[in-house]
Amino acid sequence: MNETVMRRLAKPMLFAAAFIWGSSFFIMKGAVDVIPIFYLLAIRFTGGAALLALFCARRWKTFTRDYLWRGAIIGGLLFLAYAVQTFGLAETTPSKNAFLTAVYCVIVPFLYWLIAKQRPDRYNILAAVLCVSGVGLVSLTDALVITRGDALTLCCAVFYAGHIVAVAKVSPKKDIYLLTVFQFAWAAAYAWICGLLFQDFPPAAVLLNADMLIQMGYLITMATTVALLFQNVGQVWSDPASAAVILSLESVFGVLCSVLFYYDPVTPRLVAGFALIFVAVVCSETKFSFLQKRPQTAAKCSLKKKS
Repeated sequence: MNETVMRRLAKPMLFAAAFIWGSSFFIMKGAVDVIPIFYLLAIRFTGGAALLALFCARRWKTFTRDYLWRGAIIGGLLFLAYAVQTFGLAETTPSKNAFLTAVYCVIVPFLYWLIAKQRPDRYNILAAVLCVSGVGLVSLTDALVITRGDALTLCCAVFYAGHIVAVAKVSPKKDIYLLTVFQFAWAAAYAWICGLLFQDFPPAAVLLNADMLIQMGYLITMATTVALLFQNVGQVWSDPASAAVILSLESVFGVLCSVLFYYDPVTPRLVAGFALIFVAVVCSETKFSFLQKRPQTAAKCSLKKKS
């Protein structure tokens, strides 16, 4: 596909990735309850790597050795993000896990500052204040204590931010499809190593259960292979700000699916916190530019009427 077509497809791909991930939170919650987390991720990323490797069969002729270290970096960050997020999901609700994960969109500009020496602007700072306020409403209990699950989810947001920055750094001039294969393969390798070291392998009866096979099939095919490929391709063919704000909609879809299908309770305080986090993400990534255009449009219309 040519560059024009890919740029047109980039944002729909990012929207699709956000929706798929949002719908996967309550599915992951069911799988986490019965399968040890490292093995869950190992199976998920192994399946994703195998599927995408077959899909990219004709692209292997472009392979060079640097794909190995590039894949190791972004695969490592992806594994850390997913592992910490999944441990957090095991100890909090799917809706809170979804929205707290979206904090990574606010972290990206500050992380990029450390790497590229580009200072955050006033909108980034305002977004950080709004985000911290929202996190407080969502996470703090009546005793003003953040639960372990919420704290882990916030940590995962840092790794997700690092992953976005790393993909932007290592993907230029590389086949993003092939690079994603190595990202999955390395993430799977890290997960298998941690599983063998720290957890017991789940019994076959659990893995071969019909409901679990359906859940794992969705996580491997849609939430891993399709969604992460869409994210990587979408990032390459769109600007980082647009990509981040579109991907942040994952949290909105996550809450909606958790409430509709997981019957996750939503209180007024949580709604207020979710709203602040979402406004923070929009502020950080759009700088409210969509609001600034309206007066100009109105002024142009009035001038046309006068003429």
